[in-house]
Amino acid sequence: MATISASMVKELRERTGLGMMECKKALQESEGDMEGAIDNMRKASGLKAAKKSSRIAAEGVVLAKIAEDGNYGVIVEVNSETDFAARDDNFLGFCQQVLEQSFANREADVAQLLESGIEETRQALVQKIGENISVRRVGRLAFNDANEGIVESYVHSNSRIAVLISLQGGDESLARDIAMHVAAMNPMVVRAEDVPEDVLAKESEIYSAQARDSGKPEEIIEKMISGRLRKFVAEVSLLDQPFVKDSDTKVSDLLKEAGADVVGFVRYEVGEGIEKDEQDFAAEVAAQLS
Repeated sequence: MATISASMVKELRERTGLGMMECKKALQESEGDMEGAIDNMRKASGLKAAKKSSRIAAEGVVLAKIAEDGNYGVIVEVNSETDFAARDDNFLGFCQQVLEQSFANREADVAQLLESGIEETRQALVQKIGENISVRRVGRLAFNDANEGIVESYVHSNSRIAVLISLQGGDESLARDIAMHVAAMNPMVVRAEDVPEDVLAKESEIYSAQARDSGKPEEIIEKMISGRLRKFVAEVSLLDQPFVKDSDTKVSDLLKEAGADVVGFVRYEVGEGIEKDEQDFAAEVAAQLS
C-alpha cells in the first residue's frame, strides 16, 4: 500500500474542502493517486448527499431580486440544517447561484430549476459542508410590460424574511414601504374577501366554543362570534391593517392617496411550516458514548 503523507492529505483537503479522515481514506483507497481520489469522492458525493437529504433542513436564507425595469422579480428560500452552515460563504454563494439561475430562467418550479444544473452543485455542497441543503421554494411576480405596474422587494437584514410585492400605480418607494409592512405584519391575504372559507369556518368554530362558555343568550353569542370574525379578518388582510410606519393610517388609505393598489405579494420566512426535530442534546451525546 502506498504511503500517504500529511502533505498529501492537506492538499486533498484544500482541493475538496472535506474532512481530514475522509481525505486520508480516499487517498488510501486510490493508493496515493490524488486525481483518482478526487474522482472517487465525486462519484460518492451523490450517495452521500442522498443519505443526508433525509435530515431536516429548517435554517437558511431567503433572497429576492428585481429586474431593472421593475416589472419582474423572484424570491427563493434555500435551507441548511444549522444556522452555522447558513452563514458559510460556500452556502451563501450557492444561494446566490440559485437566485440568479431562477431569475435568468424566470423559473418558479424547484424541480425544473434543479435540473438546470443546480442539483449537481447542491450535491457537491452537501459533500463539502456535511449538511443537508435544500432548495425549498421559488416564487415570482411579473407584469408583461413595465408600464402595467411595479414589482418591488424587501429583504430583512438577517435574510430570514423576504417579500415580493406587485403594485398597480404608485412608485418604487411606496412599493418598498408596503413590502416592508408585509415583512413585519405578515398578512394572510391582500383583501378581506380573499380569506379562505375553511379558515373562516375554523375561526368561527373556535369563537363559538369560547362564546358559549360565557353563558350569555344566543343572540348575544351570535353577535360576539360575528364581531370576533370581523376583527380577525381585518387583522389578517393587508389592506385593512394599520400601516407599520403610521398606526393611524390603514394600508388601504395609504394606497388610495397614491392612486395605487396591491396586485399580490409573496412572503417567505426561513423554515416556516417545517416541523423541526427537537432533540435532547444530552441524551444524544449519552447515546453516542454508550
